[in-house]
Amino acid sequence: MTVNDIDVATHRVALSFEDGVTRFVTCREDQTVADASYRQRINIPLDCRDGACGTCKAFCESGRYDGGTYIDDALSQDEADRGFVLPCSMRPRSDLVLQVASTSEVAKTRATTYAGTLVGLERLSRTTVEIAVEIPNRGELAFLPGQYVNIAVPGTDVSRSYSFSNAPHEERLTFLVKLTPGGAMSTYLDERAAVGDALSFTGPNGSFFLRETDRPVLLLAGGTGLAPVLSMVRTLSAASSERHAHLVYGVSTDEDLVALDQIERAAAGLANLTWDHCVADPDSTAANKGYVTSLFGPEHLHDGDVAIYLCGPPPMVEAVRTHVS
Repeated sequence: MTVNDIDVATHRVALSFEDGVTRFVTCREDQTVADASYRQRINIPLDCRDGACGTCKAFCESGRYDGGTYIDDALSQDEADRGFVLPCSMRPRSDLVLQVASTSEVAKTRATTYAGTLVGLERLSRTTVEIAVEIPNRGELAFLPGQYVNIAVPGTDVSRSYSFSNAPHEERLTFLVKLTPGGAMSTYLDERAAVGDALSFTGPNGSFFLRETDRPVLLLAGGTGLAPVLSMVRTLSAASSERHAHLVYGVSTDEDLVALDQIERAAAGLANLTWDHCVADPDSTAANKGYVTSLFGPEHLHDGDVAIYLCGPPPMVEAVRTHVS
């Protein structure tokens, strides 16, 4: 029997670069992450290949692995205890997410451009549109829940960044778009867009994504910042996660309040998830008038042992940071 006759488990490794680009490689349990990366033409920093120099040092965000052998000068015990790894020595035992200490350009890779078709265009409110895109060979696009892509605006030379609202396993790609008067994407969606249009986008990008741990989760979304949070909730639901989670969704006015039915459906399969929403406008008809900070308390912070995911307009982000601190 040869090595090729043995069924060796394979895992997906996400390489998150300093410039926000994320690339995925498939790695066998009998391969080092560095070997798998180079075989798939992603040249992460590397000199020695045997744990002697530390050039490839990275940080493991999530996942299980065999760290392999290396010398202390390359990776100290303290660093290893804190989650630092050497891709030239480590072998995966589950899917992994690694922070790579270089840019994608240094690694001679870049975010991929995908050509797709606009298959859904729904006006959720006067201020918000949901678009749906399908691409051929959907399996070639991998992303982490919370990440975004840069969508080229048809008929222009500009692109705009939008987070996935669908889960990574779902075939159809969906995005929430805040309509801005005079904005390039807003003008396209308002005046020219039609189902069947060609759309291209580049990605995935971003270090804002759901980490695979067992810690409780606090999800705070403002406006169309709901999109990446929806992706996270849908991912947790697909995994039948038992993590304790609390979601708060806040908007400025009643007409900004969208996708409550989508939240309800996504949350339905999660016994340990609670959620609520609020509207800042004092003249709102919503049950909760105010800001997201009014709808979570110490019981949702778990004495600091909580993963907080926050996405919304800058004033909201700053208010939450002040409130939590």
